[in-house]
Amino acid sequence: MIINTGQRTDIPAFYSKWFSNRIKEGYVCVRNPYNPSQVSRYRLDPSLVDVIGFCTKNPAPMFLYMDLLKEFGQYWFVTLTPYGRDIEPNVPDKHRLIEDFKTLSGLVGPDAVGWRYDPIFFSDKYTSEYHLHAFRQIAESLKGYTKTVVISFIDLYPKVRRNFPEAREVSKTDRLLIGKEIIKIATECGMTVKPCAEGDELAVYGADCSGCMKISDYEKAIGKRLIVPKKKGARAECACYLSCDIGAYNTCMHLCKYCYANAEPSVIYAQNRLHDPDSPFLIGDHMDGDKVHDVPQESWIDGQESLF
Repeated sequence: MIINTGQRTDIPAFYSKWFSNRIKEGYVCVRNPYNPSQVSRYRLDPSLVDVIGFCTKNPAPMFLYMDLLKEFGQYWFVTLTPYGRDIEPNVPDKHRLIEDFKTLSGLVGPDAVGWRYDPIFFSDKYTSEYHLHAFRQIAESLKGYTKTVVISFIDLYPKVRRNFPEAREVSKTDRLLIGKEIIKIATECGMTVKPCAEGDELAVYGADCSGCMKISDYEKAIGKRLIVPKKKGARAECACYLSCDIGAYNTCMHLCKYCYANAEPSVIYAQNRLHDPDSPFLIGDHMDGDKVHDVPQESWIDGQESLF
């Protein structure tokens, strides 16, 4: 099976010690965000968990614990954007992150780490020219360290509108103009562009619009075939295979203005104060009335066929 960690928060950046403790103890508890008394308990056993998916803006804190992950398959997305602290207040220096990306690629291999350059939005400061200059700089720095770059354009979800009221949708004309140039640069650097939930409008320029986190991506990362149950994407326009996320909303301390998973900062700080690295839950602990469900788990690896 596949365990994901990055749809709701950034575990490697802020909760790596907690996650290492979960690996050591062999299980994790996750509250249903829409019905908190319902708790799912997953075993973190490499004989059952074929791949752990990470999505982070700062992988370095997890480097201390990479030995604990050796028995698990891994797939990582690392987000590297051109935005400053006016947009991403707590994201580390981008030059350092480029070096950390390279370190991660050396640990897990270029097939097991992808670059996310998203979301893309425009402003007086962050113009099309600014984006293309920054994208080329980052792409050339990461050449040989990944084969995939995911892009998307800003979506104005309710939390985004509240935290980033000046944000505006990107027009189709602008999406096509910058998308075409990004694909050209990425191709020169040996990378395939995968638009995230953006339809197929960039396919004509060479983008792979079939999904940015497909089973084939997990398979390439671990070098094995997976026989998986059918599952819909997180959104109607999403073709990715996402399942069993162990994170929690309103817990990411990056406080990016465009984030769909965070409420206002005061809520994030309050949640963070409830975090205990020794708890089976990312936030808080067991509570009266909890209904704990042990999720059925099994390996999806095809024992009859390997990619190698």
